[in-house]
Amino acid sequence: MSVEIRQVTTKGDYKSFIYLPEKIHHAHPNWVHPLYIDEEAFFNPDKNPAFQKNPNILFLAYRDNILVGRIMGIIPTGFNQSNQSKDARFSYFECYDDREVFEALLKAVESWAIEQGSDQLIGPLGFSDKEPQGFVTMGHNEKSMLVTNCNFKYMVDFIEEQRFEAFVKLCQYDVPLTEKIIHRYLPFAERVKRNLQVKVHEFNKSSEIKPYVQKVFQLINKTYNKIYGFSETTEKEADEFARRFLPLLNPRLIKLITDEDDDVVAFIIGMPDLSNGIRKAKGRLLPLGWMHIWKASRRSKRLVLLLGAVKNEYQNKGLDAVLAVTLIESALDLGFTMMDSHLIMKDNIKMRREIERLENFRQYKEYSIFRKSLG
Repeated sequence: MSVEIRQVTTKGDYKSFIYLPEKIHHAHPNWVHPLYIDEEAFFNPDKNPAFQKNPNILFLAYRDNILVGRIMGIIPTGFNQSNQSKDARFSYFECYDDREVFEALLKAVESWAIEQGSDQLIGPLGFSDKEPQGFVTMGHNEKSMLVTNCNFKYMVDFIEEQRFEAFVKLCQYDVPLTEKIIHRYLPFAERVKRNLQVKVHEFNKSSEIKPYVQKVFQLINKTYNKIYGFSETTEKEADEFARRFLPLLNPRLIKLITDEDDDVVAFIIGMPDLSNGIRKAKGRLLPLGWMHIWKASRRSKRLVLLLGAVKNEYQNKGLDAVLAVTLIESALDLGFTMMDSHLIMKDNIKMRREIERLENFRQYKEYSIFRKSLG
């Protein structure tokens, strides 16, 4: 039977779009369900401000009236304005091992993007770099983390057959956590704190962090502008991001540094790897999913670095060492034995060197963002 592409328009369509991946990946041992309460809010145009700012479209693919694929198209308005570009993006791309379905979904987004005046199509990449990005191109047999893509190898084969080229690569590392790291950097970190006259903030309650949320995102806006795909975060989007992730975070794994004016000049956010708990919960909090996730947050031995930044004028002055020592001290105290770097751009040599200075580091995954000229 031929493939039929339908635009998502109804509540039922949105539900089909959200829950399709768990059918495609039902036998995929490394795939992690999303948190569906979060997915349902994210894909609700009335709740996600990114839908109002950026033209977008969602498609579903059917073969013989059976749902077999999905894709999202996005025009990143803020990014295009800042970079004087006419990009379109595809994201949240899933299908079975069916070349015809893959091509039909991609062609649907390409046609839509051309109608929107775009001159190139890029992906997988969502509204911002804070969403899953890139296809896994190395490490398909490795475990997946929350907020990262997990795709079968055939997705890479199919995208290359469509004359897309990989132009942004991202690396993911893991590193054993030991007291040696603290002993190595602690004297230097103490000198940096004294010389720069900064204050390190540590937290025990989420409520203690909330007053700093907007300042953290203001710092992100100032320092992430060289990261491909980054778009500035508005106050409303910052509050939404905090709403989504703050309940999942252990306050003891969030560290801030402020200057004499109480401005945030550096921060780092880590979180326990919740993937085993989310997998057991199948992404659902009820009836008992919350318990699996809660247990994972207490039992996980793997620390995931979620976000971090240092103010431009404070870079290369040692604040990264201060953050690392403070975070790793807390992580070891909480029983963590491994640290995951999350995604680092391959050409971000400075950050990769920071990881590769640590003993027994391992790059275990690589992701690629692809592009193709339109027209």
